[in-house]
Amino acid sequence: MAVSLEGEVVGSVSGGCVEGAVVTEALSLLHGEREAGMVTFGYSDDEAFAVGLTCGGTIRLFIEEFNW
Repeated sequence: MAVSLEGEVVGSVSGGCVEGAVVTEALSLLHGEREAGMVTFGYSDDEAFAVGLTCGGTIRLFIEEFNW
């Protein structure tokens, strides 16, 4: 998943349940409000089902700036 400084998004990391939070983390990095690093999104089985993750679980992502 890639996020531009303007908030444009290409690709995805899940079925849509964490994309908004990932964009927020990416924009924080691009605006100098956080450093590159791991972020973790986890849901209990009940929470996961409610947001469309029928398998539940945890998603771990490394957020970093990529210039090209």
